Amino acid sequence: MSGSALEGIGCYSPRDARDRAMWARLQAFCAREPQAFGRNPETGHVTGSAFVMSPDRKCVLLTHHKKLDRWFQLGGHCDGIADVPFVALKEAYEESGLTRIKPLSPQVFDVDIHEIPAGSKECAHLHYDVRYLFQAEAGEIAASGESHALAWVPLAQLEEVTDSPGVLVLREKLEPFLSAYC
Repeated sequence: MSGSALEGIGCYSPRDARDRAMWARLQAFCAREPQAFGRNPETGHVTGSAFVMSPDRKCVLLTHHKKLDRWFQLGGHCDGIADVPFVALKEAYEESGLTRIKPLSPQVFDVDIHEIPAGSKECAHLHYDVRYLFQAEAGEIAASGESHALAWVPLAQLEEVTDSPGVLVLREKLEPFLSAYC
């Protein structure tokens, strides 16, 4: 992987076999795909996501995604921007209505590679999703046009709104991450 691609993603400290496998797949994809930060469904693409914690860090802000009809963290396509932490923060602002959000660490929090099902406009493809951890500081939440709703979901109740392993990983990783970097 070129240095510029790594700089556009950031540092990551994989903690287990799943993390190491996801990181290796992301690195290999970026090394072979010149348009990794674009939006080509034929090859898949890098996306940036934000786990936005409540001010007391007991809840995470989730969006009920219109297109996929499921609850997920905030995030979206890089659309050619090779600065994934910026993309994640931009998407968090655009999708949340919050007026101040702070990064809790410059490090990558998680990498999750998952398939997006085919839709009316594009074929099934992979999202190489790079996730960062943030904290809400000000503003009231308001759903964007991409969401049915937004909700502050207590960490202890994540399974009540989603069965997505890519969201449920938050609780498992959060405590050690916060104690190490915040």
